[in-house]
Amino acid sequence: MASHAHAVDGNLATLATMWFGMMAAMMAPTAWPWVRAYHRFGVARRGAEALTTTQFAAGYLLAWLVYAIAVAFLQKALQRTALMDRSGDAAVPGVAAIILLIAGIYQFAPIKRACLTHCRTPLGYFLTRWIDGPVGPVRMGIHHGFFCVGCCWALMTTALAVGAMNLWWMAALGIVALLEQTMRRGELLRRALGAAFIVAGIWQLRLTAIG
Repeated sequence: MASHAHAVDGNLATLATMWFGMMAAMMAPTAWPWVRAYHRFGVARRGAEALTTTQFAAGYLLAWLVYAIAVAFLQKALQRTALMDRSGDAAVPGVAAIILLIAGIYQFAPIKRACLTHCRTPLGYFLTRWIDGPVGPVRMGIHHGFFCVGCCWALMTTALAVGAMNLWWMAALGIVALLEQTMRRGELLRRALGAAFIVAGIWQLRLTAIG
């Protein structure tokens, strides 16, 4: 209960910090192969040290910081318009249904497939998009980070449908994001997950209409 109260009473900066912390923790397993590949490729290409790898990781996190601020704005707006329940971290049923439907439909969108394809091929990206110079690592990290956000933003936003403080749900989303990008049948998982979200959204709308 205390965690829910914190979510309700938190200002925009607090909410953004909360979301950023969750995104950093959830996406760490997904980001790690990219960070490792960057370091290995960078060392082989120009003798890059740990500093440039850290810069790449920082750029990646900056992209997720933008998402965290955006979703914090959304959560605060829902709170102010009474479209969230008393906990302040879960949308009311009608809005939750819409969030689930959007997430489900997005799973089948061409941009989702394009971002997912990018996220599965780090070496191909580094071979074709390498940027030298003092800000090169940060720029590459930001660029990859926005592809990753493009791949996962809808998944992560479903937390507003079930509860942003639901740690089990957030952990499950992190695992799903990792599996989508690494398992051989990731495309099958993408479609199955999209169908599941659509069904859940329609079911939630039906319950809302009955209620």
